[in-house]
Order: sequence, then structure tokens, then C-alpha cells
Amino acid sequence: MAVLVPALDLRPPAGDPEPARQPNNIEAEQALLGALLYDNSAYERLGDNLQSRHFYEPFHGRLFEAVESYIRKGQLAEPILIAEQFQRDPAFEQLGGVRYLADLVDRAPPAVNAPDYARAIYDLALRRDLIRIGGEISTDASTPDLDRSARDQIESAEQQLYALAETGGVSQGFVNFADALRGAVEMAAEAHNRDGGLAGLSTGLVDLDQKLGGLHPSDLIILAARPSMGKSSLAANIGFHVARHYAWEPQPDGGRKTVNGGVVAFFSLEMSAEQLAMRMLGEASGVSSDRVRKGEIDALEFGRVRDAALEIQESPFFIDDTGGISLAKLVARARRLKRTTGLDLLIIDYLQLITANDGRSDNRVQEVSAITQGLKALAKELHIPVIALAQLSRQVENREDKKPQLADLRESGSIEQDADVVMFIFREEYYLSRTEPREGTPEHLTWQEEMDKVAGQAEVIIGKQRHGPIGNIKLSFNADLTKFGNLAREGRYEPR
Repeated sequence: MAVLVPALDLRPPAGDPEPARQPNNIEAEQALLGALLYDNSAYERLGDNLQSRHFYEPFHGRLFEAVESYIRKGQLAEPILIAEQFQRDPAFEQLGGVRYLADLVDRAPPAVNAPDYARAIYDLALRRDLIRIGGEISTDASTPDLDRSARDQIESAEQQLYALAETGGVSQGFVNFADALRGAVEMAAEAHNRDGGLAGLSTGLVDLDQKLGGLHPSDLIILAARPSMGKSSLAANIGFHVARHYAWEPQPDGGRKTVNGGVVAFFSLEMSAEQLAMRMLGEASGVSSDRVRKGEIDALEFGRVRDAALEIQESPFFIDDTGGISLAKLVARARRLKRTTGLDLLIIDYLQLITANDGRSDNRVQEVSAITQGLKALAKELHIPVIALAQLSRQVENREDKKPQLADLRESGSIEQDADVVMFIFREEYYLSRTEPREGTPEHLTWQEEMDKVAGQAEVIIGKQRHGPIGNIKLSFNADLTKFGNLAREGRYEPR
């Protein structure tokens, strides 16, 4: 194929530092533009990745944008019509005006080759972005900044590189129905072969699993409650169960495929990693974590704690207890763990403690909305369930019926809108214990009878579920161990 020689020297300007390091292919850009002007239908073969900013020669980018605009409007994009748009463009005149466009068409390659040229242009643009990011990383690292630590700079660099790596990969366009159907059948087969027939990760709570079908990949699950209801405990119980039951099988490419349980990441924005680990140790050993912390255990109980620690220490349960973490940092760390170790479940305790845009937003409602949208996008991107804990508003306390509702979610309706599942925790025992009448009175006897009925019980209320029914699930709750479990009932008792 004849190569079109440009009428203008398109090399980088003399002031450009290290111009030889800027990868480009002017001939490929000319060939693609010529193919598009000659046969507009070639545009449909390009996909969604290539944009005007990917062209090295600025005029070529503007020309591509004009051609794209004409085609999308259903208009003919050809040299004479396109030239009218560039009558006052100095670069257009220097290149030769309409004659340049005509030369592009005259020497255009077959339209079938257009995608190859588009890929070459796109790849070179990514290479230039890599050079730019590398330069920014070098400059940032060599310039002292008291407001940004080296760790912050590393995370910023990771975000830029990950965003570049994912460019063009998030939007896949239309999926053939046969491919979608194949994925659905594979999911059904996995559920059929898995113990309990669950399509998602098991929570370890039989009735909750039955209602949800497990925790599904790409789902954002909101677990909300008032303080002291046990939302951190329930989230930790679920995460710990998933991590303890982790099993995998090797793949031909050297990777690992999770076949049971999973790798868990727990962002504990309120409790320290040691406090969270102490809770899980108490659950595993059956010894109250509060008594362990205070040193009120005997030698036999200490032996149980030690044995439990040895048993669970290899569980793939990762804790990040950075307080007030920003959404950007949370996303970057989750991506890093997914890439380096694997990640099957992400838990965040709790939603309202995350900051968006490094905490610079003045509108908290918009900030929470951005956070929930970001978490839902992360769940889809990593193809994992994300459990985000949320605080309920005080209006619950002002009602006679204190069972939470969707309207009680604090600060933003977007929490309900973005979530695939919204669950609430309600423990009647907590509220009833605070209304104890004076001992020895008839009212106290009535109160005691009511307390005996609800003692050690909790209720999980599913207020929203995209994949199935809503409803209430009864669970047991051991306050000493901060542990939720399956509620014993006639005909069936299945321990955790």
C-alpha cells in the first residue's frame, strides 16, 4: 500500500522534552481516517475504545471527532462536507485543505483493515500515557510534600495505572444472549454441585442463606441497624465463616479457582484490627472475648483460646483498620488484594465513615450517594459481593414499633437505590431490657415473661432484594460471644 506523505512536518515541537520517546504512527492515523472517509460503514467495526484524544496529531483527532459526529447523526462524512467545518483551522490549511482530505481518501486502505489501524493508534496512545504517568510519578516522588506521604503517592500511582489498564475494558457493549445464557447455566450448575445448592457464598446461617440464596457476586448488600444491635458482629460472623471454609483448586493457567468459602477483606473503620481479631477468637474458642481481654479466664479456657488461634490463623481474612479512609483508597486497596491474593468477599464497617473525594465534599447526601455508587461499581468490577454496614437514623427510637424500615436509612435514598439487598438487624431484647419495671411488682413479672420469650434471639429483616423475596429471619444471638447463629427449632438444628 502506498504511504501518504503528509504536507506538514508532524514531528513533535522542538520544546517537547525527549520527543523520541513519544510513540506514534502518523501513517496509521492517516490510513484509518482515509478508510472512514472512503467508507463510513468502517466506523461500525472500530468498537468503543478509540477516541479523538488517542490521535498523536491534534488535527487528526479533530478530524476523527468530526467524522464520528457526522456518522452518528446519520449524515454522510466525506471530504467536501467535512472541509466546511475546518475553514478556519490553521492546521487544516497548512496540511493542504480539501486536497489533504482527498489524498486520504485516494490512498485509503480497504475498510476491513480499519480495526487494525485503530488498535495500533489506541495502543500507542496507551504507551504515551504510560510515559506521562511515569514522569508524574518521578516528579511527585522527588518533590517533598508534607500533605502526602510516600504511601499516598504509591496508592495514587496505583490508581492511575489501574485506570489506564482498565481503559476500554469496563464497557463491554452488547452481550450475545447465548453467552449470557451460558453464564447463567454455569452459575446454576455450580449451585447444584455446591453443598446446600447455593448460587452464592454461604453466610453460615441456614435460614438467611435460604432466603438470599447466598451472597451473590456483583451485589451490593447493605446491613443496617441502630448502634448496639450487632451489625459489626453479624458482618464479622459472616466474613469469618466464609474465610474459614475457603477451599480452592488449581487452574491450567496457574491460577486458583475458589470452590468453597473465599478470601475476605474487612475494612474496619471503627474497631482496630486487634479488637476485631479478639471477637473472632472469642467466637472460635467459645470463650467471651470481653473476659479474654480483661484476663478473667482460667488455664483451661486459655488453652481453648490458644488452640482456636492456631486453628484459624491461616484463614484468608484480611483486615484494614484505617480510620476515615477515602473511597478512592478503599477501591485501590481492594483491587490490589484481588490482583495479588484474590478476593471473594468485601465487608465495610461502616458506610458513613468512608469519605468521598478525600473528604472535601460539603454536601454529605451527595457524598454518600457517590460512595454507594462507587461500591456498587466495585462489586461489579471485581465480581464479588460487597457488604456495607450502615447506621440508621434516630427516628427509629421515637417510634413505638422500633423495627427498622427502608426510610430509616440515614442521609441518602441512594443507599436504598444502589443496593441489591438491604437488611436490618432488630433485637427486641435490647429495647425490652431498658424498660424493666421495679422488682416485686406485677408489671415486673409480666416484663420477665416477655424477656424470657425474646432472650437470645435476633431478627434479620430483608427490606429489599432484587433477586428474591423480602421477609424476616430469626437468629440466635449470644451476647457474651457477640455471635449470631442458627436458631434451634423443632425438627432441625444446624450449628454454625
